[in-house]
Amino acid sequence: MNLKERRLNHIFKPDGKALIVAMDHGTFNGASPGLEHPGETISQIIEGGADAALVNFGVARKFARELAPIGYIARLDLPPTYMGQGHDSRLTYDAEYALRMGADAVMVNVGQGAGVEEITYPHLAEAISYCDRVGLPVCAEPVPGGFDAGPEFKTLDNIARGARIACEIGCDFMKVGFAPGFERIVDETFVPLVVLGGAKTDDEKEFLTSIKTAMDAGAHGVAIGRNVWGGGNTVNMTRALAAIIHKNAEVEEAHEILKAGK
Repeated sequence: MNLKERRLNHIFKPDGKALIVAMDHGTFNGASPGLEHPGETISQIIEGGADAALVNFGVARKFARELAPIGYIARLDLPPTYMGQGHDSRLTYDAEYALRMGADAVMVNVGQGAGVEEITYPHLAEAISYCDRVGLPVCAEPVPGGFDAGPEFKTLDNIARGARIACEIGCDFMKVGFAPGFERIVDETFVPLVVLGGAKTDDEKEFLTSIKTAMDAGAHGVAIGRNVWGGGNTVNMTRALAAIIHKNAEVEEAHEILKAGK
């Protein structure tokens, strides 16, 4: 077993699936509802059965003890803040720092489109070049149009083509958006895909249905934030997602798990 495989096994369970909770929103939005106290949120997702968390370096340092039982994915870049402009994330940390912090993988946001790809694709290539030498997995987050771009960019065609580009650059796994016809994205890529959660939704059953659909189409898990910790039922939402991801539960069963905590 090489170092990349060893570290990936801290994120992906023996069934090849992963429930990753994204908690990296603070660098562009401050203290989002549900993330005011990161240590408490980490404890809740662990109780619910999360396999790994995506966090910024400040959280990883301050809450290292709470984070220790699960996999740790380090965000290397920073997006524009809520008062900023543009859609290009800037590489702020290097992967060597993530290695020293004990990360199991690093994540870099990329996206196709003028003013975005010229900046973000070289960032991904730089991270991959270093991480291949030290055995640290790289997760790309390809977002058509760049960080927080509008929904008009996030078509199936754009997601699929952007995901393939990230594969070609050399990432080890990807965090990708869901769209109807997700099977095409799976078919046209060749690394494990985890589905992002997107904007917070109040339709919990529709959300769980989208995750179930993605898993049935070949996704290897999820990397979800606001729809886990943003609804005031963090433990049971994590449990519901874990049931779909690791136990192949149906939507109704997962929804019953979620409602049990209300």
